Amino acid sequence: MTVDESTSIRLTQFARGGGCAAKLRQRDLSRVLDLVACETRPDVIIDRDHADDAAVVEGTGGRQLVLTADVIAPLVDDPELFGEIAATNAMSDVWAMGGEPRFALNLAFFPDEQLPLDVLAAVLRGGARACARAGVAIVGGHTVRDPELKYGLSVTGEVEPDRVLANRTARAGQACVLTKALGTGVISQAVKKGIATAEEAAAAARSMTTLNRDAVRAARKFDVTACTDVTGFGLLGHLRNILRGSDLAATVDLAALPTLPGAARHARDGVLPGGSRNNREFVTPLLRHGELSADADLALSLATDAQTSGGLLLCVPEASAAGCVAAMRDLGLPAARVATLRPRAADEPPGTMQLVW
Repeated sequence: MTVDESTSIRLTQFARGGGCAAKLRQRDLSRVLDLVACETRPDVIIDRDHADDAAVVEGTGGRQLVLTADVIAPLVDDPELFGEIAATNAMSDVWAMGGEPRFALNLAFFPDEQLPLDVLAAVLRGGARACARAGVAIVGGHTVRDPELKYGLSVTGEVEPDRVLANRTARAGQACVLTKALGTGVISQAVKKGIATAEEAAAAARSMTTLNRDAVRAARKFDVTACTDVTGFGLLGHLRNILRGSDLAATVDLAALPTLPGAARHARDGVLPGGSRNNREFVTPLLRHGELSADADLALSLATDAQTSGGLLLCVPEASAAGCVAAMRDLGLPAARVATLRPRAADEPPGTMQLVW
């Protein structure tokens, strides 16, 4: 059976969770890692200590290597589009560290007794298309027969030592600029339920296949010092990692959040993946706010929505924020300033976020 002969196949039915919403809960991951020792070596520059997007280790020729791996489950039904989204998502970790991805290995988990092999070929073609756009060479990979379809990449990139963007290098007084709209988790859930419109699904797909390469390159002109890509832990979960790494607190403007078409409507109707609900539960003890209006509460749901191949959260000087937003919009990105960093008070837990509307 080929893909063309099997037009009724819906990839989203072959996974319990889609995209980065299928990640282990942030709370559970933190607990597990606390039980596993992390080796310290002089040639390891950045490891898992501050929940950065990728590791950075010493390379050769005065450059450092950026290492990451990312695998997701289907969140769209088209196999080539799924492959393209998964590869775009995996490469983003390297750009989030300020690096340039160079080589990748395919990681494919495939239910060969339930799906034709042509589906796997289509997924790999989609991944290859994204990597070709990014100038990344796929040089091999690994497959596993698995009841649930999953695909991603192990990516190796390079970065100059003084150009690393990490969770620990944000500064008080900086503004946080988000480059892409939120809501991919909500829209993906709506796709799985068959209630997303064609326009909503297409807008989410465009966002998830947009490389974060140009955004981080443009951000260099505005003195960016720290960065993360917003994926499975949601905007507030990833901001929490920056705040903990840099020992800061933040004020988050919920009214400023850019959202995908249809995301607010579906979230209002309760169409939220389990990963998004878990994200909100995890960050709730860190949030400070008065009584939230219905609109503010809806925005909070989108601020904790589990994203796949989301945008970058850029930490730039206050004076550069407006210019950075304008530059991102010139790239066609729906960028917005969404938060301000401040010193953490002694009585505030690490990662504290004040919500305003």
